[in-house]
Amino acid sequence: MDNAFENYIQSYFGVPAETVAEIVSYFRPQSLVKGDFFLKEGAHCDKMGFVQSGIVREYLTDEHGREVTKWISTQGYFVVDIAGFLFQSPARWNLQALSDCELLVIHKSDYAQISQKVPQWPQLEKLFIARCFTILEQRIVTHLSLSSEERYALFFSHYRELFNLVPLQYLASMLGMTPETFSRIRNKWAKKSS
Repeated sequence: MDNAFENYIQSYFGVPAETVAEIVSYFRPQSLVKGDFFLKEGAHCDKMGFVQSGIVREYLTDEHGREVTKWISTQGYFVVDIAGFLFQSPARWNLQALSDCELLVIHKSDYAQISQKVPQWPQLEKLFIARCFTILEQRIVTHLSLSSEERYALFFSHYRELFNLVPLQYLASMLGMTPETFSRIRNKWAKKSS
């Protein structure tokens, strides 16, 4: 197993090395080719992935047929339709590789086994879900309290490399903007920095 993944699990959950080894033993490598789907909307979500390399887009298609990007996951992010995974509801999100990807994947059946091998797993799982919720809550606050230009600036300051790797309409959607607004702000920022 990849040491970077073990280090990530260690830092994320703060558990002893032997517990980390037990948890990561349930993950298996999976490769995706650019364009492949890790999960399709409406399908049964029976796995969760950790991105080791590559880029995965999380999106849905709204009632008007428009694609709405929730997130662009890169190295060090988990990818999953959390409601589908935990509650066995049909997946709401499409998870599609925007580049060739290497993932570490755990299937629902193996995920269920962890609690039998790791006694503190229920508390760790709560911590994981709480962190997911906190990240989501911060994104909602950002969308509600910042202007389009402020959201652009904040995202650009943290994820600058994505602007050269991901179609810009996906970034615009994720930031809650039309492609035209995104382009206008991007041009304004380009003029400022030149």
